Amino acid sequence: MINICIVCVGKIKDNFYKDAIKEYQKRLSRFCKFEIIEVNEELIDANMKNLESVKQKEGERILQKAKGYKIALDIYGQNLSSEQHANLLDNLATKGESTITYIIGGSYGLSQEVLSKVDYKLSFGKQTFPHQLMRVVLVEQIYRAFTIIEGSGYHK
Repeated sequence: MINICIVCVGKIKDNFYKDAIKEYQKRLSRFCKFEIIEVNEELIDANMKNLESVKQKEGERILQKAKGYKIALDIYGQNLSSEQHANLLDNLATKGESTITYIIGGSYGLSQEVLSKVDYKLSFGKQTFPHQLMRVVLVEQIYRAFTIIEGSGYHK
């Protein structure tokens, strides 16, 4: 069974996001071993002088936890349809990748070090999403990908 992990910065605060993620985690359990690893968020000073330092520290924490094939969510990455995302996962599994880690950066994005060490950059478009909501969207899209691979009626 393939391992899917999301390494992300910060914690989910709102219960409605937590509930949605739990529901998709439950659904995913029949397709993969799934986990979410949260790393601590760095505080930024009021004038944002420490922005690069913040991204670097968060990036170091991310890279310590990210294993296997790494996919970073990045606005400049590849924008895939749900079917293309499913094909990506299916191809990785076929090639023997046993662990796939998705990476969601903090409020200010990912460090260049993280972006240089990932295997793939995935975009969900040019729009900005709250990080908590993006986590829900990503988990749903991972679930959708597995249902596409399986051929179930979830994806219409």
